[in-house]
Amino acid sequence: MGIATAFFAIAAAAIATAWAWLGATVQMPPSPLGAGGKLYCVSYTPFRGAQTPLGPDVPVDPRQIDEDLAQLKHITDCVRTYSVDHGLDQIAGIAKRHGMKVLQGLWLSNLPELSRKQVGTAITLAQQFPDVIAAVIVGNEVLLRGEMAAPDLVRTIREVKAQVAMPVTYADVWEFWLRYRDVASVVDFVTIHILPYWEDFPIPARNAAAHVDAIHAQMVRAFPGKDVFVGEFGWPSAGRMREGALPSPVNQARSMHEVLDHAKRENYRVNLIEAYDQPWKRRLEGTVGGHWGLFDAYQREPKFAWGGLVSNHPHWPWQAAGGVGLATIILASALAVRRRIGTAVDTSCWLRIGTIAIVAGILIGWTVANVPVESLTVADWLRNVAWAATALTSPVVVAVAAVSGVTAPCFAQMLGRAAHRPRELAALALGVLLIALAVLSVQAALGLVFDPRYRDFPFAPLTAATVPLLLLKKAKPAVKASLLARWKQRLQAPAAESAIAATLTASAVYIICNESLANWQAIWFSTALLALAFTLLQARGVPG
Repeated sequence: MGIATAFFAIAAAAIATAWAWLGATVQMPPSPLGAGGKLYCVSYTPFRGAQTPLGPDVPVDPRQIDEDLAQLKHITDCVRTYSVDHGLDQIAGIAKRHGMKVLQGLWLSNLPELSRKQVGTAITLAQQFPDVIAAVIVGNEVLLRGEMAAPDLVRTIREVKAQVAMPVTYADVWEFWLRYRDVASVVDFVTIHILPYWEDFPIPARNAAAHVDAIHAQMVRAFPGKDVFVGEFGWPSAGRMREGALPSPVNQARSMHEVLDHAKRENYRVNLIEAYDQPWKRRLEGTVGGHWGLFDAYQREPKFAWGGLVSNHPHWPWQAAGGVGLATIILASALAVRRRIGTAVDTSCWLRIGTIAIVAGILIGWTVANVPVESLTVADWLRNVAWAATALTSPVVVAVAAVSGVTAPCFAQMLGRAAHRPRELAALALGVLLIALAVLSVQAALGLVFDPRYRDFPFAPLTAATVPLLLLKKAKPAVKASLLARWKQRLQAPAAESAIAATLTASAVYIICNESLANWQAIWFSTALLALAFTLLQARGVPG
């Protein structure tokens, strides 16, 4: 009891210390807005919850837009729009009531009839609200998407310019302006998108401001006599890492502070993307697509205060408390089993259980917090809840098994004839746990091999579930074997475990090579895959 109590105290202290470090606040630089200052402009789409522009043209309730603009006018006098359908044609009229300006967008695509409707409606709005619409943006990244040829785009821009009084531009990522220079000759100013996270060679947040400065200067040199407007800059607050580019609240806040500060010193304009998180974008871009907002999608609360303190885990005390609670369950379960069976438990066993409690206690808060962040569809929820359940049960089941002296059965025992299945409840639970973990891990690993761009790395639940299994003491052979013999035994693991271990190992190597050594999420996840593969190779076949 004394040893267990000591390990619990150590585990609780380690968990609390880890979460205090993870949740530590970071002081942002002085606000680039100045006293009473506002952002130049912010991208705005009004969709909330399950609302999406990807379905039928159902107009957004104008009261919803009014509520948003009433909030946004405190931080900006301008919003940028991208389309005129789904009720977005109401924005200019509502903005007028709030004394705001609009950079009016219209959506061009490879559907000529819909593009014509967009052009006609945008022209009508520009003529109706000349004192509100500061500029018309004819198309957004239509060249990047390959949905319109440059000559057709030029003709459309000229058509709009002939019928509106305000400046007209086109918006695209900066490389495509260099690729299609003729487009610059017909616009009143050049609107470029610079998103360091999405660059072909992703830029870390710490280098975002310097990158934006460099690209803006390059574009000014490329198009002398044209004003170059940064029509999109932003950073995601959640989602998967791309090389060294990590989405996080701290990185989002810091990159925006630094970019706006540089823009103010170098005297160029920046529009931030975007006002509110847009959940519908997660269908197109995964978790990261829905977390670019200055405000969250559901509570409409700001993610950070300009010039203030920001934490990547603002609710860390609750996550630490949950971790300590799990550690309590792990150690209490082990103690209860020890009392029931009446066997002595040596110090090395308690050391393994204590380590399991620390690892699981730290990672479970991370795992549970990521479930709603990374879940959108029913399939997402089922998969992520399964990951969380595996991360929760593995340390408890392994702690009980360690005290009981039980080892994990192989897959053939679990899935084969009833006579071969283990009779002990702990062994049966271990078998179910291993099968579930193997299935989840193979699905995640292969997804990150064959379709990785928008997939998250479930490094926290995989580690929380795998480390206990890795630390579970393996059954000793009746006769002590030589080192060579032990390696031969591992190579002769049951076929299912061997095949899965080979798949996980190959996937881990590929993921690290594909994502680069700058991506610590990929390295962590791949290391956990290798640990699980090693664990699977310890399996022993069904007797006979």
